[in-house]
Amino acid sequence: MEPYAAGSDGAALEGLIAALRRLPGVGQKSAQRMAFHLLQHDRGAAQQLGRALLHAAEHVQHCQRCNTFAQSSVCAVCANPQRDASLLCVVETPADQAALERTKAYQGLYFVLMGKISPLDGIGPKDIGIEALFARACDGVVREVILATNFTAEGEATAHVISEGLKARGLRPTRLARGVPVGSELEYVDLGTIAHALVDRR
Repeated sequence: MEPYAAGSDGAALEGLIAALRRLPGVGQKSAQRMAFHLLQHDRGAAQQLGRALLHAAEHVQHCQRCNTFAQSSVCAVCANPQRDASLLCVVETPADQAALERTKAYQGLYFVLMGKISPLDGIGPKDIGIEALFARACDGVVREVILATNFTAEGEATAHVISEGLKARGLRPTRLARGVPVGSELEYVDLGTIAHALVDRR
């Protein structure tokens, strides 16, 4: 598909394509394809999408306790008295929190960093709210901080910085275990995963 060349009459369409391009992983051609589809085949969906985006932008905020997305000052998880306040799980994004919640295996509380340390991108500890995390972890209620950042180079670096900071404050953090996926055969598992499974054996 050739890139759309807007004339004086195409400013609105050009604006829509430019807006769609701001989504992660969406390039010029994909944005153009989506814009054309919505306007040509599903105007109702285009209007629904516009209303939903505007509503979310106006009403979704950050939870004052855990920093995740919420429609009130405190999210439903933090406000739930049935959750174990002595457990605090640190994740990178609200999407990571949602994934853990779907397992129904964790009943503690969360702290969402909204990012990860990435020196190449100019993102340091202060940029992801680590001081707020330390303040939350040292509130006298938290007994265990579970580091559930992703197993990427940036996620590991983030977990290391947080771990050292917590240890300096007298807390002993734990890290999600890494191992061989259920149902897999060892000969097809990458060597790094096998090595971590051996180290983290129980």
